[in-house]
Amino acid sequence: MAPPKTFYFLLFALFPFLSGCFIKSLAVNSVADGLSSQGDTWSSDNDPELVGDAVPFSLKFMESILAATPRHVGLLTTLARSFTEYGYAYVQCPAEYIQDENYEKFKEMKMRAKKLYVRARDYGLRGLDVRHDRFSTQLAADSPGAVAKAGKDDVELLYWTGVAWLAAISADKNDMDLLAERSEAEALIYRAYALNPDYDDGSLHVFLITYEASRPGGSLEKAKEHFKRALELNLGQNASTFINYAEAVDEKEQNKQEFEDMLGKALAVDPDKKPAWRLENLIAQKRAKWLLTKEDSLFVQ
Repeated sequence: MAPPKTFYFLLFALFPFLSGCFIKSLAVNSVADGLSSQGDTWSSDNDPELVGDAVPFSLKFMESILAATPRHVGLLTTLARSFTEYGYAYVQCPAEYIQDENYEKFKEMKMRAKKLYVRARDYGLRGLDVRHDRFSTQLAADSPGAVAKAGKDDVELLYWTGVAWLAAISADKNDMDLLAERSEAEALIYRAYALNPDYDDGSLHVFLITYEASRPGGSLEKAKEHFKRALELNLGQNASTFINYAEAVDEKEQNKQEFEDMLGKALAVDPDKKPAWRLENLIAQKRAKWLLTKEDSLFVQ
């Protein structure tokens, strides 16, 4: 049935509005949708330095688009992920590489990494608030009740928000206010794990190798279980799997031979075999090489 004539009159009357605000809104959301997949472009790049130089501009551009569409969950998720990844790969790791030579600069960069992680966390919480009304407020008051609202569609947001939060806590253990929020961050990670333990070819397991080995109440046995499952899922093509195990388990057990073996396996990963993980593997392999230079200080002779 054809629309009534009044429909066309109304449409004609509203046309100036539609061609202005409405079309602008469509354009902004279209850009936001495109930016939400920006990380996929970066992840296959073979030049970590080039990406590192470009990411800050891209992040600020995404923030400017977000200001025009503040409830865009895809963009909020991308910002949570991107600030976390940038903070780790381009601020925290380089800080650790210069710790022995320039301790003051190391501390300065660690604090910057913390700020980036907190910003990532805040974007993630905003995304969860869009999905579930007053989520972050309830999370502070009743973490189990808040995360129970989350479903499988929220796993990516839960994961990146939780990882960013725990990374911020790890970056500054003297921040007692942040440390007091550990249970909230953990609730996000373990809810994501309950909903989809094998998320993103084992990313949760790779993260939990490190976290279970270091968190209060965690255990090396749990870390080893996550390592085994991660390898089953990523088929040994994710260098971080081996590096996390070397740092979290082998250092604690003072197993120097296995530490070397794990880092050797990380360096043996072919970054081109899995293009979607190319950038991550190249950055991880740089860390593996650095760790091998630190053996004498990591293991008791």
